[in-house]
Amino acid sequence: MRAGDADRLRIRFERAGLKTLAAPPASIRAADDAPTPGSPTPADRFAGLTEADADALMASIPSAATDRFTRLEDRLTLTLGLYRFTGDGAQLIDWAASQSGLADPLSRYTRHDLEALYQRFAANRDAHLKALAAEARSTPPREMARILDAAPKAGREMWSRLIGR
Repeated sequence: MRAGDADRLRIRFERAGLKTLAAPPASIRAADDAPTPGSPTPADRFAGLTEADADALMASIPSAATDRFTRLEDRLTLTLGLYRFTGDGAQLIDWAASQSGLADPLSRYTRHDLEALYQRFAANRDAHLKALAAEARSTPPREMARILDAAPKAGREMWSRLIGR
């Protein structure tokens, strides 16, 4: 690689062939991943919501984990995956970003607010897992073992407490 190559970007265009462009520091993503003009941004999820409704959204379980039309095994996997978050440090901010879609949740909430919302979320997550555990009694043991092996440690521990093992 020659000096200055790191500042260059080579792109093969379908109709124009290979082109070399100057690449200033920027967030570059595939065209398919770019938001379409006029499409809602993550911050738009909160536009027009009352504070109580925005807080309820933050404390809710993602719809993919609660959708009754989603296979039980997939809902279990998604719900157990939510145990990767804790209410401490950077993981609290990661959780808030995941829930809200905001790049910087501290632009909307204080840390104290996020800690309180996380506690509500954790209680909802635990209650949801408890309901799934009741449904999962007919899940084949091999399938449950596969799901639990992929789950975060905290998720496996909560599952063990719920089923009494």
